[in-house]
Amino acid sequence: MPIPQDILAVVRPKNTVVIAYGKNKNLYAVRQRIGCRNDNGRHLPVNGPTIGHIVDGVYVPVDTSSPANVSVSPVDLKDWANVVLSDRLFADIQKELSVVYSKSDAMKIYCISILRVCNHGIRDYELKEAYENSFLSELYPGVPLSKNTVSAFLNDLGKSVSKIVQFMRNRTAAVSMDHHLLVDGTLKSDESRVNSLSDFSRKARTKGTRDISVLYAFDLEEMEPVCSKCFPGNMLDATAYKEFLSENKITQGIIVGDKGFPESAAHEYFAENPELHYLNPVKRNSKLISRHDMLDFTGILPGYEGITFRKEKCTGTEKWLYSFRDTGKAAAEERDWLRRAKKNKTYSLEALREKQKVFGTIVLECDMDLPAETAYKAYDMRWEIEIVMRFYKSACEFDETHVQDDYSVIGSEFCDFLSTLLTFRLIKAFDKARLLEKRTYKKIMSILTRAKKARLAGEDWKLIRLNPSQEELLQDLELIPKPEEPPKKKPGRPKGSKNKSVIKEPECAPPDGKRKRGRPKGSKNKPKSVTGAVDTGQS
Repeated sequence: MPIPQDILAVVRPKNTVVIAYGKNKNLYAVRQRIGCRNDNGRHLPVNGPTIGHIVDGVYVPVDTSSPANVSVSPVDLKDWANVVLSDRLFADIQKELSVVYSKSDAMKIYCISILRVCNHGIRDYELKEAYENSFLSELYPGVPLSKNTVSAFLNDLGKSVSKIVQFMRNRTAAVSMDHHLLVDGTLKSDESRVNSLSDFSRKARTKGTRDISVLYAFDLEEMEPVCSKCFPGNMLDATAYKEFLSENKITQGIIVGDKGFPESAAHEYFAENPELHYLNPVKRNSKLISRHDMLDFTGILPGYEGITFRKEKCTGTEKWLYSFRDTGKAAAEERDWLRRAKKNKTYSLEALREKQKVFGTIVLECDMDLPAETAYKAYDMRWEIEIVMRFYKSACEFDETHVQDDYSVIGSEFCDFLSTLLTFRLIKAFDKARLLEKRTYKKIMSILTRAKKARLAGEDWKLIRLNPSQEELLQDLELIPKPEEPPKKKPGRPKGSKNKSVIKEPECAPPDGKRKRGRPKGSKNKPKSVTGAVDTGQS
C-alpha cells in the first residue's frame, strides 16, 4: 500500500524515509538512512534506526533524553578473535565468489560459511543473531541474514546450480598437474520425503535412516578440499565417479582413489584427458595379481622399515602394478583372523596358509611409471581424506541436513563445502603455530570464542581481559602483538668503566677489619717511629 502524498510532504530531517507499519498500515515511522549497498551494480539504500514518527500530520522526533530500551540498543560485546582469524584466512574466497555471483549474494554465502564454522551446529534461523553478535557485522555491515531471507536464498542458490558448478570448475582449473587429488564420499542423514536425493543407502540397515551422498576431491599438497557434489543416497561411488570428474572438469593431476572408485568406472574420461592420471588399489582377488606374480616381493622399500615391494608393467598396456607387504600390518591382520576363527570355530590350517599370503599386502595400479616409494607414499597419505570426512561430520557438525527440497539441499551443501574449506585452513594455521601439539581443534576454537571485544561508552572497541595462556594463543596466531622484550645486557665490563675514578679505602683499615699480610705499600720511605723504647739487650 503506497504512503499518502500528504504524509510524504510533512517536513522531516534530511536523509530519512517514511515507513508504514501497524495492522492497517496507518502508522508512519521515520527512519534514518545510514548508507547504501551495491547489489549487482545497483546502489540500494540501507535504513538505520527509527528517529521519529508522523502523528496528525506533524513530525514528532523520538525522545532522546531518556535512555533507550535494551531491546533496541546496539550490541556492545561481540565475538572477535574467531571471526577475524576466519576472515583473514578466507578473504580470497570472496574474489572467487565474486567471479560467479553478485556482490550481495557473494557476501551472504561468505558470511553463512564463516558463521557455520564459528558456531558449530548453528541452524539457519540463528544466523542473524550470530551475525549481529559477532564482529562480522562490523567488518561487513548490512548483510541480510534473517530466517526468511536465508531460507529463500539457499533455495535460490540451489536453483542456480550452474553457478555452483562454475565455481567448482574455476577451483579445479587451478590445480597443478603434479598435485594428488584424493577422492572419497560420505553419507549424510536426510529424512526428507520431498526431495529426490534422500534414499536408503548401503548403510541403511545399521543407520536406519535415509541418506544423501556427498563426493569430495581433496588436494593433498594444498591440504584443502577442491570441489564437491551431491548425489542420491542409494547411488554407488563407482556410478557417480565419472559424472563427478566430468562435471567439475578435473582434467589434470593424479587421482588417488580407493576400491570404490576403480579406473574402469571412468575409463573413457581418463582416455580423453591425458594429463589426468590415477593411482588405485586392486582387489585382492584380481587376476592381475597372480598373472604378474605380484605377491613375490623382490626388494625392501627404500625409506621404510619392514615393507617389501614389487613393481611390474602390465603386458601390452601402459599400466604399472605396485605391490607392498607391511610386516606390522600382516601380523595385526593374522591376529584378527585367528580371533574371529576361534570365536566362530572355523579355524583351518589350509585356510590360514592361504590367507597368510595376502595379510598386510596392497596392490596398486597406475598409468604412470613412478618410483615404488612415491606410489606407496601417495596412497599412504590418502588417510587425509578420511580426516576431511571426520571433520566434515564432527568438527563442523554437518552429519545431517536441516533443509527439505532438492534446491535447498544443494544450496546448503555448497555453503557446507566452503565451511569445510575454511576449517582446514584454520587447521593449517593452528598447526603452523604449533598449537595442536597441546590442544585439540575444538579447544582452540573455544578459546577464540572467548576472545571478545567490548565497546564502552565513548570508547573504541577493546579486547576483554583474558588469561595469560589465552593471550599467548592469540599472540601465536598474530591476532594481537607480542609484548616487546627488554634489550639483553651485553656480558663484560660496561663501556668506559676503566676511566672512572675509584675511591680506595685506606690500607690500614680494610673493609673486613683485618690487616693485609706483608709490608704496607711505601713503608720503606717513611721515617722510623721514636715513640717507643728499643730493647738492645744491655742492662
